[in-house]
Amino acid sequence: MSESSGNRQAREPNRQTAPSSADLLRVNPGWAKLPIFERKGWKHLPFAAFAESINERVEPADAAEDIYVGLDDLDSCDLHIRRWGKGSDVIGTKLRFRKGDIIFGRRRAYQRKLAVAEMDGICSAHAMVVRAKPALVLPEFLPFLMMNDRFMNRAVEISVGSLSPTINWTTLKLEPFDLPPLEQQSRIAEVLKAVNHASRMSEDLKSTLTSTRLPLVDSLIPTPMSAVNRDQKFIRLDQVASMLNGHPFPSASYQQTGIKLIRPGNLAIDGTLTWAPNATVSLPEKFLKESRGWLIEANQVLINLTAQSLEDGFMGRVCFTGLSDQGLLNQRIGKFVLSDAVIPKFFFHCLQTTPFRALVENRCEGSKIRHLYFRHFQDFPIPVLDKLAQMKIVEQMEAFDVSILAAERATTKLIELQQVLIDRLS
Repeated sequence: MSESSGNRQAREPNRQTAPSSADLLRVNPGWAKLPIFERKGWKHLPFAAFAESINERVEPADAAEDIYVGLDDLDSCDLHIRRWGKGSDVIGTKLRFRKGDIIFGRRRAYQRKLAVAEMDGICSAHAMVVRAKPALVLPEFLPFLMMNDRFMNRAVEISVGSLSPTINWTTLKLEPFDLPPLEQQSRIAEVLKAVNHASRMSEDLKSTLTSTRLPLVDSLIPTPMSAVNRDQKFIRLDQVASMLNGHPFPSASYQQTGIKLIRPGNLAIDGTLTWAPNATVSLPEKFLKESRGWLIEANQVLINLTAQSLEDGFMGRVCFTGLSDQGLLNQRIGKFVLSDAVIPKFFFHCLQTTPFRALVENRCEGSKIRHLYFRHFQDFPIPVLDKLAQMKIVEQMEAFDVSILAAERATTKLIELQQVLIDRLS
């Protein structure tokens, strides 16, 4: 999935399903009142009393083979470093960190970038390397204290600068925070590490499932080159489908409420429509009456027809609309009008295959902006299967997608639980 947890998109599933175990997870406020969070014996101490800033500077030329972690390699609200480069990739003075240190993005602290190093390496000088003073704070407890709302909000408040507000250690070290006794820190850290581990495992499961989805689609949809049954027949796409192009609605009429407008940014990588606020605009209701022919509802297949780059997989991206999806189709998006011979969801999966993606990327036109037209893919071969066989493939893919959705929901719930518990440290 990689979506950032700090900017999660609101999506609707393509079909209604029975509640999974992930749906039954709830954030119980009572958990934050467990005895381990009782504040008896807590001390109010300046940050520098129990943590130090490690300012060991190093030149990349002297650390060419070292792991390099930039601020872009840190994910918001994620304690784990999932990406990195090498010292030979960068220039300028960097900071040395050791395994167990905390790498905190002191630049633009509102992004909440903070991670625990699981190896030695160097990092951006726009980060702050923080190390626990074990006499007062456990190294495994300190990252959770720094992730709570009070610490993060205060970090933003004391940042200086307008374009790139930055925290200075000289200011942060004086900020006071509540610190439990060491034994209590140990019990709190044990609980929080367990929740964090569960959320990471759930996220890794979703990532694994997502990465195996395309191979599964390719294995289920017959192609002329891979058809096991030599008697398998194929038909041209334009013999089972035509395409309706979107309409150029005036941007001057865009507003926040009304009938939603489906633009390229609304077609998510997972094949659903996303209505995230930063991707969605609406039109006055009058356009619904005037342009009903471009109204999109559930169980329809859409395709993106324009892109600036082929590397991001946006060209020819297809989407299957869900039960609650409704909007007007903007230009440079096409809607397929299907014959009765093909089930819409089966047709959708045919266009998710590697051969279709390769075809549209090879045939699209343009230099700076690439464009796709129906003639580019009208001859794409669609396997001729009876509806029972089509439905079997659809059901297999839906079961797989339900598993991905369950893993995503479980991750969200666990992250919510972790934050509720962490905020008890404020």
